[in-house]
This record gives sequence, structure tokens and C-alpha cells, in this order.
Amino acid sequence: MAAAYSGDSIYDYTLTEEFGYFLFYDKCVIQYSDIDSLEALIADCEKAGKYFAFEMQTSAWYLASFFFGTGCVSEWITDDDGNFISVHDTFDSPEGLIAVKGMKKLVDSPFHVSAGGADQFANNAAILVSGTWDYEAVSKILGDNMGVADLPSFEVDGQSYHLGSFNGCKLMGVKPQTDPLKLAALHQLAQYLTGEKCQMERFEAKSWGPSNLNAQASDAVKANPGLAALIAQNAYSVPQGQIHGSWWDLAKVIGDDVKAAMDEAGLQQALDNYYEKIASLFTMTEDEKNSWSVIGSINGDAWTVDLPMVKGEDGLWKTTEAYQMDAGVEFKVRQGKSWDNNFPAENFKVETAGTYYVVFDEAASQVSLVPAE
Repeated sequence: MAAAYSGDSIYDYTLTEEFGYFLFYDKCVIQYSDIDSLEALIADCEKAGKYFAFEMQTSAWYLASFFFGTGCVSEWITDDDGNFISVHDTFDSPEGLIAVKGMKKLVDSPFHVSAGGADQFANNAAILVSGTWDYEAVSKILGDNMGVADLPSFEVDGQSYHLGSFNGCKLMGVKPQTDPLKLAALHQLAQYLTGEKCQMERFEAKSWGPSNLNAQASDAVKANPGLAALIAQNAYSVPQGQIHGSWWDLAKVIGDDVKAAMDEAGLQQALDNYYEKIASLFTMTEDEKNSWSVIGSINGDAWTVDLPMVKGEDGLWKTTEAYQMDAGVEFKVRQGKSWDNNFPAENFKVETAGTYYVVFDEAASQVSLVPAE
């Protein structure tokens, strides 16, 4: 229900509860007795020469699990128009320091890989942190050797912390109507389509995870290993509400900074760097919020640096310099260093290697390349 709220009002009906992550593992490598301990799982992988696939340096969505596990929060506050006005974020705290100490155990392992997808098991992985969308593919690769469970706990200074996670769902909204009778009928329809009966029918047809508590408690749902693991993990999860679009890029850098840290002071600096970037979101000028920039794999960057653009007299936005781009380079143009407004819908992909300026026609929402002279 928390995902359907904005302020004090409910805007949607909950349709599914299936977008979270849990543990897939190869039972030939990982002992069931070890699945509750991150340290034991890392040791099992290192002993077997198998990879532990967990996106710590490529996704803030997964990285947040360590922080949620120690009780940290990142809660974004909006005004009545939906604009972000502040954030209550405790990642840079004593609890956050505990989280990165636990994270470092994983990212420092030579058998950790920051990657996702069922194909990791075909690439010498013994563990994958993912969700229900990978269940069938993992099952095909591992067969009877596939194991699933909620996430493990990690230990710092003699105390244990169960990894948290984001908990996402599908929502169904009702379009506003001028005719009150039509509006009432549509709300009745939405209630029916999101009710227990329809949720169970979708589960039986497509294995979609129900959000209805009665449906979750049914024998059929509890017998589905992936959903059972997800529901178990949900006890440690945080509902994914409204989050500033820039957060995903700012937070995922923590993983790289933690891996590079040489001592506790380095870990604290990683948190301080993160906090400064979060705070800067609310000190941006209106010009900065409205400006466009380019982000992607240009110059070999991993979607972490915004390349500046300026608006010309012709009304077009253009990068301040030309960049050498190989064929296959992908990027997007986004506003205010956030993902709230970005173009094109699919990543722009460079077809022919060359040195180009990126040009954005804001009025037409079109991205193009201009060769450097």
C-alpha cells in the first residue's frame, strides 16, 4: 500500500508484488547450511572458483541492500505538484559505515562480479542475486540444482545484519472522469481487476506475484519457490516509492568508492562524497535544473558522468566539445542530471565511428550527431 500513496492520498490500486530480489544458488556448490551467511557464501565461491554475481558497482537498486540491512533510509519528499524538495537520507551515518564495511567483504573478493542475468550461471557463477524475471531461465540452466532463498546476513564487529532490498510492485490507476457515474464504474472495475480472484488468475496464467494477502497465503503461491523466496525477503524490504531520478547514478558510485577504499577512513570518505552529491541536488539553480546533458558509454565511461551541453541561438542544445565515439557507443540526453526527462526512449546508438557533437532539439525531442569539422 505504501507504493500507492503520495502524501496522505492513495492514487492507485496494488496489482502485483513481484519486483524485488533474492538469492539464486547452485546446490552443487553452495551448502544449504551456508545460505544465511554472506561470509560463508563468499568462502564457498572462492573455494570452488565460482562467481558471486551481485550488482554492487552497476546498480544502486541492489547496492542499497546493505544500507537497508543496517536500518538506513533514503526517503524523498515532494511538494503538492510532485517536485522533489528535500530528502531524509541516512546513508552517511554510523549505520552506513557498518553497511559499507559489510559491502567491502563482497566487492573485495576476487570472485565477486557486479553483473546480473541468468546467464551468469553459464559463465561460472554459483550465486546470483536477482528476481522472479530470471526464475525460468535459471531453472533451465541449473535444473534440479537450482536453489532459491532470501538474502543472507553479514557480520560486522560481532553483530549480524540481514541484507535488505527494494520492494516494487505493479499499480493500476483510474483516469479522472467528469461523469461521476462513469468514475464510480471504473473504480469498481479497478477493484475487481486488482482483487484476490483476478490476482490468482494472473498467478496461475503467468506466475505474477500477488499483492493480495489472502492470495499470498494460498498453498499454490507458497509452493512457487521464487515467490516464496521473495515473500520471505519482503520482511526485510523497503517499498520503492518516489525517488529523484539522479539518485540512481549518485548512489551506484558508492560501490566503486568502497572497492577502492584502503581503510575505514576511505570508506567514510565514500559516504561523505555521496552525501555531498545528494545535498547538491537541492542547491541547483533553475538554469541547472533545466539544462540538458549527455550521459552514456562515451569515452568508455560507465554512465556516471554528465557531459555538458549549451543552448545555441538556433534553440538547439549542443555538447561543448566533440567526442570520439566508436561504433556501438550508446548514450542518452537528460535534463537536470536526472532520469525524469530523458531522450530518446531507447538508447541512442552510434552506427559509424567518428568524432561528433551531440545535438538535441528540445522542441522536437530529437537527438542527433554532428561530425566535427
